[in-house]
Amino acid sequence: MLLTGSVFTVFPSVAQEVVTQTLTLENNKVEVQKTLKINQIQVLGTHNSYAKPVDPKVFELVNPIFEKVMSQYKTVISEEEQAKMKEFHPHQMPLSEMLAYNHPDFKAQLDAGLRSLELDVYYDPTGNRFNSPATYEILKQKGVSKLAPFDTIGLDKPGFKLMHMADIDFRTHYPTFEGGLKALKTWSDKNPTHTPIFIMVEAKDKGFSIFPNSAEVLPFTEQAFDELDALVLKTLGKEKLITPDDVRNNYSTLEAAVLAKNWPLLKDSLGKFVFMLLPSGGGLAAESAYVKNHPVLENRVMFVQSEPGQPFASFLLRDNAIVRQDSIQDEVAKGYLVRTRSDIETYEAKVNDNSRAEAAFSSGAQVISTDFFKPGNSYNTDYWVQLPNKKPMRENPINSKNN
Repeated sequence: MLLTGSVFTVFPSVAQEVVTQTLTLENNKVEVQKTLKINQIQVLGTHNSYAKPVDPKVFELVNPIFEKVMSQYKTVISEEEQAKMKEFHPHQMPLSEMLAYNHPDFKAQLDAGLRSLELDVYYDPTGNRFNSPATYEILKQKGVSKLAPFDTIGLDKPGFKLMHMADIDFRTHYPTFEGGLKALKTWSDKNPTHTPIFIMVEAKDKGFSIFPNSAEVLPFTEQAFDELDALVLKTLGKEKLITPDDVRNNYSTLEAAVLAKNWPLLKDSLGKFVFMLLPSGGGLAAESAYVKNHPVLENRVMFVQSEPGQPFASFLLRDNAIVRQDSIQDEVAKGYLVRTRSDIETYEAKVNDNSRAEAAFSSGAQVISTDFFKPGNSYNTDYWVQLPNKKPMRENPINSKNN
């Protein structure tokens, strides 16, 4: 269902004189505010952007086991953790429905105007960790044949691997993180005036050891994060990146720079990438080795999930825009970079409800993720999401007129 700009209120309402300039943006002449910064725009992207569909036979095997494991998990976590999980995952759905989406490769998504992607990364310093998914081995032992093929190129070598859930949701357009980065670099080089692309990286440090011979998922140590940063720098090049140091500049902390709205200008950021790290636990963890010896993210490549008050605070994860509407608007106005979701685990597509998408856009969150950026879904509903102006970016409805 299309979302129109008429339902969104520009904040604040006091009219101000705006000086505009014409940029060559997305290969078109676009008129924007001359002083517009990268935290004063809004873009749309996908969630688990690299993923190919799971074989239905895997879902038949995993659905009842996963439901039982999650039920047990909820009984052993604190009330605070339960509340946080409820906010991030508000609907009870079987795994097969949670993952009922189908993304094309990065080129197709970027060509369609998406300017944010999410990449889930596993640390594999020895190689051969994810070559033989446990679910496929179990199904083969049961005599099941003709399982959906999966790309194994690079899985035998040391390096970071790109997939959603080891042994379960492992089919991917890019088996290695490096392969995904190279695809991004190729597209960016061919489209040098593109809006900055916001890349969310989730460091996967836990697996589901519910099968014989499940893959051992390793934690992300400081060394692992150092290697991750180095790979991004090597593959994309520093000139393609907007890093925490670019924002912090001479401020004592990164948060101080963020609150001073010291983000780079849009006109100086075309053709670049902004990396945003979920360091552990799918957004539920509070600490990370990524900041251990980099308290203000000095010399780091990625902005890291944070909370106001931390010296490295810059990127906030606020997935539930309905619950967090007011706080997101306030945080965006203060200068923070916020990611939220227009749909969570396909529920909105299933019931054809775009109220979360409307909340996401009106919240002013700079980065909004969807699993449905084009018409057509597995539920045969009309639900899909695009920016209200139907372009790769729009000026932020909350803060683009008040800085």
